[in-house]
Amino acid sequence: MTVRVRFAPSPTGMFHVGGARSALQNWIYAKQQGGVFVLRIEDTDAARNKPEWTEGILSALDWIGISRGSYEGPYFQSANAGEHRAAATRLYESGRAYYCDCTREDVQARTGSQYQGYDGYHRDLGLGPGPGHALRFRTPDEGLTVVVDLIRGEPTFENKLIEDFVIARGDGSPVFLLANVVDDMTMGITHVIRAEEHLPNTPKQQLLWDALGVKPPVWAHVPVVVNEKRQKLSKRRDKVALEAYRDEGYLAGAMRNYLMLLGWAPSGDREIVPWSVIEDEFRLEEVNPSPAFFDEKKLRAFNGEYIRALPVSEFVDACQPWLTGTGTIAPPPWQPEEFDADAFAAVAPLAQTRLAVLSEIVPNVDFLFLASPLIDEAAWTKTMKDGSADLLDAAIAAFEALEPWDAESLKSTLEAVGAERGLKLGKTQAPVRVAVTGRTVGLPLFESLEVLGRERTLTRMRAARLRLV
Repeated sequence: MTVRVRFAPSPTGMFHVGGARSALQNWIYAKQQGGVFVLRIEDTDAARNKPEWTEGILSALDWIGISRGSYEGPYFQSANAGEHRAAATRLYESGRAYYCDCTREDVQARTGSQYQGYDGYHRDLGLGPGPGHALRFRTPDEGLTVVVDLIRGEPTFENKLIEDFVIARGDGSPVFLLANVVDDMTMGITHVIRAEEHLPNTPKQQLLWDALGVKPPVWAHVPVVVNEKRQKLSKRRDKVALEAYRDEGYLAGAMRNYLMLLGWAPSGDREIVPWSVIEDEFRLEEVNPSPAFFDEKKLRAFNGEYIRALPVSEFVDACQPWLTGTGTIAPPPWQPEEFDADAFAAVAPLAQTRLAVLSEIVPNVDFLFLASPLIDEAAWTKTMKDGSADLLDAAIAAFEALEPWDAESLKSTLEAVGAERGLKLGKTQAPVRVAVTGRTVGLPLFESLEVLGRERTLTRMRAARLRLV
């Protein structure tokens, strides 16, 4: 038997990091088993689906390494509508489903409770199909439905506690539960690896598989992903869009590595490992069923490690979207003609050690490409105090005659200026840094001044000095 897994997102919004985690787990499992990864777009919610969301799914999968052409699909659930309706008809004709025209208010009036499920009122009344008649599955009155799950063991559900659930609406359109089952049957899916939130639906779907005469797939429900308050990640409340992390400058490798740690860990006392190790060591049965905490701070730390591990040339290439404003990245504060590739290459090794995400490259190097620095007024107020004017005068005079203009000479010269005033280097260089870069923190100062050059450095220091008059 060829293992066939599927990833079945809905194109109704940005690509959720939890979905990305499930996609990767399906992808690796299929690869380990010599199987097939199927992409199915569940697009039957016409009111919410948009073509751009579908393209967003494909693009996000590309980014995390599940590239177009390497999987089967994408298929679209809407194209299988005929099979969905045919399955509903078969279930009705075999007596496994019946029609019902009860409203929610009808059920509530009979049961006296707004919380009780459907009471089976139409089970044996023989109502036929018609406008407003929903089709309900006839759940067995007795027995158990056992879900064999690679992660959770054998969750067991009493059939008598499962209401006769709707499988087709009053207009004849099948609901998600039935469509999902029929699609998996049609596509020959052997293993369903999906989020824990779908587990409550699984006994109903397994009953449908049985009623349609097909052996159910192997189930594996991976843990729900939660925030720091242990609440399920929400699009309305949390930062969950994979595209947002991509556009902020997270590396695909770091994101893949981190997502795979949500509920699983490689061997040994390690977390940052090559993708080849993850592909080799990942086991579905080793996934922890407990909720997995998506820790953005930890992800940032991961990403910083991945950035620092890049060869400098690859780091330079990776920064280009933020330096040029390509794709979905916002343009930088300088004009294209102001960008100096050689100057950036000179400071790239310094910047590489300081970034957690690639978007941070812009505030670290903008002083190199702007006619004048973007002054952080809070930093200016904090730094430019009594004595700053005198210090800048002395530094300007010393720098004007400095030879050679290099980091070592700049440092020793400014140290001497500070020593004459009883100041350590940290206090001495602070006004110079703010005058030249506009900020109190950034790349190493003297290497930055070397790249910026004598003329531009002195021009900025003189402008800062005039502002202190």
